[in-house]
Parts: sequence; C-alpha cells; structure tokens
Amino acid sequence: MHQPETQPRFSTWYPYRVYPYQRQSFTGDEPARVVIVGAGPIGMATALDLARFGVPSLIIESERQVSHGSRAICLTRRSMEILQMIGCHQPFMDKGLGWNLGRSFYRGKEVFQMQLPDSDENRFPPILNIQQQYIEQYLIEAIEANPLTRIQWGSSVTGIRQDQEVATLSIDTAEGDYDLAADWVIAADGGRSTIRKLMKLRMEGKAYSGNFVIADIQADIDLPTERRCYFDPEWNPGNNVLVHREPDGIWRLDFRLPDGETPEQALEKQVLTQRINSILQMIGQRVKWSLDWATVYSASTKTLPDFVHDRVLFVGDAAHLLPIFGVRGANTGFQDSNNLAWKLAAVIHGGSDKKLLYSYSSERVQAAREICDEGGKSTRFMTPPTAGYRRLRDAVLSLSLSQDFVKNLMHWRTSRPHTYANSSLNATDDGGEAFTAGPAIGEVAHSHRLADNDFLLDYLQGALTLLVFATEANGPVFEMQSSFPLRRIVVNRNGSPVPGADLVIRDRNDELSQAYGAEVGTVYLIRPDQHVCGRWKHVAAESLQAAINRAVCAEEF
Repeated sequence: MHQPETQPRFSTWYPYRVYPYQRQSFTGDEPARVVIVGAGPIGMATALDLARFGVPSLIIESERQVSHGSRAICLTRRSMEILQMIGCHQPFMDKGLGWNLGRSFYRGKEVFQMQLPDSDENRFPPILNIQQQYIEQYLIEAIEANPLTRIQWGSSVTGIRQDQEVATLSIDTAEGDYDLAADWVIAADGGRSTIRKLMKLRMEGKAYSGNFVIADIQADIDLPTERRCYFDPEWNPGNNVLVHREPDGIWRLDFRLPDGETPEQALEKQVLTQRINSILQMIGQRVKWSLDWATVYSASTKTLPDFVHDRVLFVGDAAHLLPIFGVRGANTGFQDSNNLAWKLAAVIHGGSDKKLLYSYSSERVQAAREICDEGGKSTRFMTPPTAGYRRLRDAVLSLSLSQDFVKNLMHWRTSRPHTYANSSLNATDDGGEAFTAGPAIGEVAHSHRLADNDFLLDYLQGALTLLVFATEANGPVFEMQSSFPLRRIVVNRNGSPVPGADLVIRDRNDELSQAYGAEVGTVYLIRPDQHVCGRWKHVAAESLQAAINRAVCAEEF
C-alpha cells in the first residue's frame, strides 16, 4: 500500500501542511471524466483552465504536501497572464517580487546587462520571483474554492491501460488498490513521469554533462531583486553562480560543480557551507545565514515527439525537459496547459473534432523543440560540454572585459510566448501583409492599457473573440456562428453602444487602433488562449465564418 510522508517537511520559513487523503468519485452529470495525474503547478493550472470552460476534473497526487524546496521561482509575464485567465493571479502579485534586469559579472567586473521589455501597457512585470511552495499553495486554494476541481492526495498511479473509449488507471492508496476509469487522462506528473514510464514513451533530445547545486538560504542580504550571474569566480574557477532574491528573506544560490564531483559530495554539510560562505563573500554580503533546502540538478533539452497518445495527454515536464537557464520549465508548462484546456473542452462539449487535440500536440511539440534549441545555446554557454565550447565561452568572457561586440553572446534567451505561425488553426486567407503594426498570426494578442486603466487582455478570455474596429455596426460580423463560445468586441472612439456587440471598448485617441494597425472594418480573430489566428483589414462574411470554423475544427477543411 502507498504510504506517503505524513510528517511536515522541514523549512526555516514555510509552514508545510499535510493534506488528508479522501477518495473522490465521479458523478453521473459530469460531461467527461477527466483525471489529471500530478498536483504540481501545471496539473493544477490545467484543472483550473478546464473549469473555465465548464469541464470538471479530478487530480491524483501521490504526495500529501506541496513541493519540497523553492524549485521553479521565476514566473514570466505570460505565465501571470495565464494565471489571471484562470482567476488566481492576485495572491502571486501580493507575495511575489517583480524584476526586469539581469546582470552578468566576470572577474569582478559587470560585463553584460539584459533589460527585459516593460511598459505601462502591461499589467504584470516581466518576471515575478516566488517560491514553488507558494505557487502550489495558491493554486490549491483556487482548486478548493472551485466546485469543478478536486485533488485526491496520497494516491499513487501504478498502471494504465486504454482502449478507444476509456483509459483506466490503477491507483494505490493507504486504504488499498482500485481502478479508476477516465475519458481523458492528463499526465502532469513531472520530469520523472510515472505515466510516461508506464507507457514506455521515450523523449528525444540531449542530456548535458555537468551538475549544479541549488541552495536556498535565509539571510539578510542587501541586494535588489534582479538576476545576477557570476562567471569564473575565484573559489570555483571555470564555473558560474546565479543569485536570485525570493520573498520572505530567502535567497537562491545556484552554482555549477567542478567536473567529476558527485551530488553526494556536493551536498556534504562542510562542503556546502564553505561554498555558500564563498558566494556571500564574493557578492560582498558577510551575513549570518541558515540553509533551508538544497538539491543537485543537471540540464536536459528533451521532448516527447507527440504529446497526444489516444486518451492520454502530456503537459509540462512530463512532456519535455528544459534547462533552468532562461526560466523555461514551469513557464513553458503553463503555456502547454493553456493551449490544451480550451481544445479539450471543445472536444468534450461536442463542437469540435478530435483533431483539435492533435493541433495541441503539433503546436506545443514545435514550441518545445524551439525552446530546446534556444535552451541548448544557453546551456552550452553556462556548462560547456566539450573543450571546444569551453574555449569559445572563455574567449567571449575574456573579450567582454573590453569589447562590446561579444556581449550579446551572453544573452540568456528568456522564456517567451510561443508564436504558432504554422498552426493548422490559422486562417488561410489571412491579410497580414497589409498590416504595419499589431500582433501577427500566431502571436499572443498584445497587451494595451485602455481608457479606463484596465487592459485589453482582461477581455480576451474564455471565448473565441472577434475584435472589431469600427465607428458603426459591422452587421455581417455579428452574424457569425461558432460551435465554441464566441465573443464580439467592438473598438470605437467614443465607446458608444453597437447593436450585436458583447462589449464596446473606447479607443482613447485611436491608440489601440494604431497599436493594432487597424482601420474601420479591421477584424482580428483571437483564440481562447489569446493567440491571434486571423486578421484582416477588411473581410468577407464567408471568409470570416470559414476562419472561425477552422480555428475550432468545427468542420472538415
């Protein structure tokens, strides 16, 4: 029988809670039995995203506590926009620490700065630092407050089988074993995914040599909230150190180990203490500290070649393994869940063909492969895999002391929203070549501060959206039909009512029209995950209807 740890985990600052095991069951009035394996950030975000579209789900989690250690601490603006969509962003903003500056140092000299784009047009900062314990806690609180989402703690998946109609999980609990049938299973059980192993699925890609230590310490350090990277420190020659500030006086120290050193050696108390003291001395902070948590990790750039396997769907680290450099892991997973949820809901509610799910796989596999490529470049710089790469990295660092032209080679390629430019859901008669501004096909709709100080993205949620720029009613636009909820938003100068519009946005001084390269009659078609799938200066009704159908796989095309 499965017996998870019931003693609260150690922490110098976080009060761990042990959640009770309680067996959950499905009811007869649910549209589908969706089981999500894994109550990490991505599994819970997927459940809350499905709930937006009226789809209930049950999360199965083997542990009874939140994550041990801070782990994923950097949430990008896009992740915060997704958390806003699923209705739980405010606690993150209240607790987290926003930042937009990354600085790199070599031999005691600052050699590179990366300023992340920021403006008043955005609700959220470029990056928000917050520990994974809080990420999971706030998502659990949202899960518990939502009538469509549940977690069954202390339940281990030991087997899976499926046919054309159902997937069946074997569940092991402290009370014994049982089988759980599901119409859909979402594997969100992390980098060591049990579901992936049980299905004998293999990832494609590369595992990099070199190990890193993450150590969280509680200390009174007088440094701003920013990313700091120190190359080739005296106490750890040829390697590097990352320093991040976290809420509650916690600091993340992340450093590469000397080649050949084992994780066990690195985590020995005396060795770890000496290195932490050396880091604090290096950054000019001779302060008292206490260790909260430490672990060893290595970097990989791997992905499953397909995220959809009949009735089993993979998200997050269960689907791909990405290096920590560039804050890619959890942030990529949130984009997975946000892409999948509306598509699975559309299939469950019967308005869309199952091939809509295959678009999830094709879009997110392409995204994962591109991120693996970018992440590989960052990883090869941070932990050179060969003597040749090390010579190149060392030459760049040496030149950076006096030459500016090499500094962009130190760019760490931060996680960003993926552009689905080649998606099968995009309109085939797109008029994008006529636009000189605005989000292109496949991009996330651009944020924009509106006249009443809210933001455009606040309204591009929960539906397929027609964003129509007009001074008067565009009759044919409001006659469009969709098997998925369709919202019609009109943008005009004075905010005056327009018959047939679900919402009218006042365009102060034509600022939104200019930002979107729009004129009277311009239409954007925006997916429920806020990605643009069609835009036209002017569009015929039949072309727009075809694009709507294509976006949700409502008919053959």
